[in-house]
Amino acid sequence: MKKIFLGFLFSSPFLILMIIFVVITATIAGNKKNNNENEGIGEHDSEYVANGISPEVERFRAVFEKYARKEGIFDQVNIIMALTMQESGGRSLDIMQSSESIGLPPNSIVDPEESIKVGIAHFKKVFIKAGKDVKLTLQSYNFGSGFIDYVKKNGGKYTKELANKFSRIQAIKQGWASYGDPEYVDHVMRYLKGTNNVKPVNGSINGYETIMNEALKYEGNPYVWGGSNPKTGFDCSGLVQWSYRKAGISLPRTAQEQYNSTKKISEKKAVAGDLVFFGGTYEGKSITHVGIYVGNGRMFNSNDSGIQYSDLKSGYWRKHLVSFGRIK
Repeated sequence: MKKIFLGFLFSSPFLILMIIFVVITATIAGNKKNNNENEGIGEHDSEYVANGISPEVERFRAVFEKYARKEGIFDQVNIIMALTMQESGGRSLDIMQSSESIGLPPNSIVDPEESIKVGIAHFKKVFIKAGKDVKLTLQSYNFGSGFIDYVKKNGGKYTKELANKFSRIQAIKQGWASYGDPEYVDHVMRYLKGTNNVKPVNGSINGYETIMNEALKYEGNPYVWGGSNPKTGFDCSGLVQWSYRKAGISLPRTAQEQYNSTKKISEKKAVAGDLVFFGGTYEGKSITHVGIYVGNGRMFNSNDSGIQYSDLKSGYWRKHLVSFGRIK
């Protein structure tokens, strides 16, 4: 009877079906395990959006996204780019200052893409060890992962007080005047902002919060020539016209027409919600670009690098700035 049963198993489709079932089950289990390993990796980043990333760093966004996606931490892109602003501001070939993370002298890496690749891999290791605590990760990127061990022994949560204590301890151990940057988290956070509703800005124009809440919905989207609504995408004046309309403010369509319809004001008098105009960004009309002024020498706009914050204090936009304008 036993021989007959075994013969049935091996001479019928039953065994084949069983093998297929086992393989499928193992595959599903493996995929579930991999998903669980990365589950929540980017959950803390949902709080933050980029704020004032320079063109020198912003131009590498696709590279940051490529390696963040590869490492399974795509949701951390804005934080990583903010960190890069603090590390180099895009003014070094070793853009993430990641040479030391693989045991090389500072600035040994001379290829920005390689620096990003190495830096993001290191960021992930620190992020996982830090229990996905963004602030602990950032400070440990600066101090080294030993700071994570120190924090775990002293309450388990990042605080600025612990950062200062750790810096002093390490400086004494090394015989140095100082160790790292205990203010590193705050310095990185300058380039990040919460995704909660835009808070009022002193002196901002009426409707500023509504305007920015709408405009920020499209941050990171590509620039689209002639685009004037969410379905088509936005060019510079299309984004301005659409966003201001949400606050009940009617503006003409093009940058030149918007320039013509505003009262020209000095930079010192400009407040959040005023418009800022540029010329010579391409051949043609005298006014070729417009952005929403957000204060502190920054604007929000749609340009060739996408819909983003841009710095007006120096560089390309400073060179082409024509005037600030207040809606009449």
